[in-house]
Amino acid sequence: MLDKTATCRAASIPAEAGRQPSPLFHTHSIASGSVPPDDMKLSFNNVAKHFGDLHVIEEFTRDIDSGELVALVGPSGCGKSTLLHMAAGLEKPSSGAVTGDGQAIKGPHPERTLMFQENALYPWLTLEQNVALALEFQKVDKKKAAGQARVWLENVKLKGFEHYYPHQVSGGMRQRAALARAFISQPKALLLDEPFGALDALTRMTLQDALRDLIRQQGPTVLLVTHDVDEALFLADRIFVFSPRPATVLKEFNLVHHEKTHDLSEFAAIRREILCLLGIHAEQDEFAKSLEGVGV
Repeated sequence: MLDKTATCRAASIPAEAGRQPSPLFHTHSIASGSVPPDDMKLSFNNVAKHFGDLHVIEEFTRDIDSGELVALVGPSGCGKSTLLHMAAGLEKPSSGAVTGDGQAIKGPHPERTLMFQENALYPWLTLEQNVALALEFQKVDKKKAAGQARVWLENVKLKGFEHYYPHQVSGGMRQRAALARAFISQPKALLLDEPFGALDALTRMTLQDALRDLIRQQGPTVLLVTHDVDEALFLADRIFVFSPRPATVLKEFNLVHHEKTHDLSEFAAIRREILCLLGIHAEQDEFAKSLEGVGV
């Protein structure tokens, strides 16, 4: 059989790679001076997951180091979100173990926050009430929770929209509020299931910048499921590329992020190899086609 990892090599500049993040929140106000908690090491030890006769994941073993951002990329239905849900405690492995800091994950916990593609805001609550709810679930005083919610809404540039309801603001603004809710409890691990997949390209890029800035400030361990290869390249420290189910890792990419910009030639090669592993070739890559003849 032809080795896919051996045949997939180089080209096309990644759309995100040279982008520099722009500050989208007020760093002086984050969590009113509170100190972020230690981040969490996540471990998958020989994990398998079956739904009846459907084998989704087989013998997956990887560590996600404390403070690391790992992106999971692969075809739809290959088990990426299932891994995320096991890390969140919403699913149990059929065999093997998922641990956080060496402790078995047996259910949901505020230390591990899950954020979905859909913002999951309660339509009958204002943005402030939605964000505050994350602290109220942890028995934080309602007045204090509301105050912290206002701080975090300001952090994500939603000051002045505290008393608006979700239906009164744009999709991007709703997702900003969802980001604020994800970070307000200062989780040790942040689990992101295609958080910006439903947004237009410009809004998505803006929120990717905001997310990267927030992660740098708060430092949680992050596991990101995405179909956007450029998003993975822009945000991740490592990328796991999965096969169709039952999911196995076709290849792991270690990325070195510089403070201001990436080495475009290196990221171009990685981008093309990932797309090739996913079965997307140059003639199907619209971004690569747009660069034809520009000398890159």
